[in-house]
Amino acid sequence: MVNFPPEKWYNVVPDLPAPLPPPMDPPDAESSSIELLNQIMPREVLRHQFTVERWISIPDEIRDAYAQVGRPTPLLRAKRFEEAIGTKARIYFKYEGATPTGSHKINAAIPQAYFALKEGVTGLSTETGAGQWGAAVALASSIFGISSTVFMVRTSYEQKPLRRLLMEMYGAKVYPSPSEKTEPGRAALGRDKNARGSLGLAMSEAIEYALKNGLKYAVGSVLDVVLMYQSVIGLEAKAQLEAHGEVPDVLIGCVGGGSNFGGFVYPFIGSGIGKRYIAVGPTEIPKFSSGSYRYDYPDSAGILPLVKMLTLGREYAPPPIYAGGLRYHGVAPSLSLLVREGVVEAMEVSEEEAVRAGLLFARSQGIVPAAESAHAVAAVIRAARESAPGTVIAFNMSGHGLLELDVYRRSSA
Repeated sequence: MVNFPPEKWYNVVPDLPAPLPPPMDPPDAESSSIELLNQIMPREVLRHQFTVERWISIPDEIRDAYAQVGRPTPLLRAKRFEEAIGTKARIYFKYEGATPTGSHKINAAIPQAYFALKEGVTGLSTETGAGQWGAAVALASSIFGISSTVFMVRTSYEQKPLRRLLMEMYGAKVYPSPSEKTEPGRAALGRDKNARGSLGLAMSEAIEYALKNGLKYAVGSVLDVVLMYQSVIGLEAKAQLEAHGEVPDVLIGCVGGGSNFGGFVYPFIGSGIGKRYIAVGPTEIPKFSSGSYRYDYPDSAGILPLVKMLTLGREYAPPPIYAGGLRYHGVAPSLSLLVREGVVEAMEVSEEEAVRAGLLFARSQGIVPAAESAHAVAAVIRAARESAPGTVIAFNMSGHGLLELDVYRRSSA
């Protein structure tokens, strides 16, 4: 039985079916990737990124902060949703929308803000797509009394003013990306003054801003340390399902970079629980079906070290779909490896299908899924309709969509 909040994070790296390829220095690098990362990230976060330990103790101060923001989050059965789609499967969802920022992102923001404070850092900078990660960094920074600066992908900056307002309410400075604040931003605007931006570009801006202003960079996804911090989701869900007397057959999560999928599903993979693990991305950004498995930069400007992952390429310009958290060119190295090895099944659904699924879930269960989470709901519908009666399906409802109702308004008539 897991205590709430959990006392340790789970690290999937020692349980992967093959060794994880290490980060690589760019060919023209003037210094090693470790030296650069030491400048960018809090030291303890960097240590966790490279650990091969299976279990990492969570400091009491972080566990207390987790409790203060509502951990454990609920695990609920979606009975009315089961009826709405006509399935005899039993469907459960972990509701990360119950946190103050409305998503799972706070789970990784709190430790990074804490470790930055312990290092004597005065603030964090980061990027955000839909605004969920930016809001999480803003709140976590506020909890520990440090500043926050957020570069928000311009498409979402304009589509989602309430997300921006929430970040500012928590004390963050928020800039649209590309911006005039950094060299990568100015270069992008020089190429196209109407550039809509991408998560990779916003990441580059946040990293440069941190380096030039004596801050640390908070990473929201992709790097495996973030998936480890998010493992509190799956550890709680395992204990909650056990309390219900259930063993899940199918586990599902949407994928931008991989943090909410990994956080929810990895503890089950590590325990050998489950028959299918389904990672869901958008068809409009087809990194599962069209991406190549190779070394690539996590950020568009090529500041971070190269990592081996499924990628559409750091220069890929994603279309402006509403699910801003899914508009990323790559997949976390550990998740890329698990997909390549056939442990995790990749699926892609369109925004149209996701929105329909989100509407159905809202009308049956009363909870409005975030645009990203709606992709997982669409995958649940597919899985349920092809599953035998009695199959147990569990998915991560990574956030609510109450601040982004416009995506549903267009389809709710």
